[in-house]
Amino acid sequence: MNILVVGANGQIGKHLVKLIQENGDQARALIRKQEQADYFKDIGAETAVVDLEDEVDAIAEAAKGVDAVVFTAGSGPKTGKDKTLMIDLDGAVKTIQATEKANVKRFIMISSFDTSREAIQSAPESFAPYVVAKHYADEWLLNTNLDYTIIHPGLLTNEPGTNQVNLGANVERGEVPREDIAKVIYTSLKNDKTIGKRFQAVGGETSVEEAIQSVK
Repeated sequence: MNILVVGANGQIGKHLVKLIQENGDQARALIRKQEQADYFKDIGAETAVVDLEDEVDAIAEAAKGVDAVVFTAGSGPKTGKDKTLMIDLDGAVKTIQATEKANVKRFIMISSFDTSREAIQSAPESFAPYVVAKHYADEWLLNTNLDYTIIHPGLLTNEPGTNQVNLGANVERGEVPREDIAKVIYTSLKNDKTIGKRFQAVGGETSVEEAIQSVK
């Protein structure tokens, strides 16, 4: 399987690219700067240098010939509302459009834990723009014909992965290692049961493989 990882230089993205390569599949890392390429080339991944603020065609060119696209990009906590809008919303939508243009069907979106209207209304002022961006990016994806999966991770940490998670439509809010979210993404790509599904993901007591198999 050839997989385009958008936001590959992020922490989840790096874990995912490494996992893809270690399991005999081929990752294509979408990165913003050429100087980020060496890490990926060293582990055998392909690279495509594209800024998510570029046009849809540039992203579509990077998606040509892949079997799936994973959107893990984010503007980060230190940027302003402008970058949240340009990356977390517009960048996500352009990636969806590019996926369609490249005739790729499989798409996985890494969203926020809760992107409901209620979550927007209750979010702290500084966090609300991010939830709004993720809400509308998710809605755009839901209204396509792509074979989508939307993953809503809990509070992300840099702790080592445990391969133990709790997945479901509504789970208790909690922490989850980024490494485990990468495993959830990769396992979802390998299991068609996750097509057309959206679920929250936090640390738990069930193996990723078993949890994915039980997704409803």
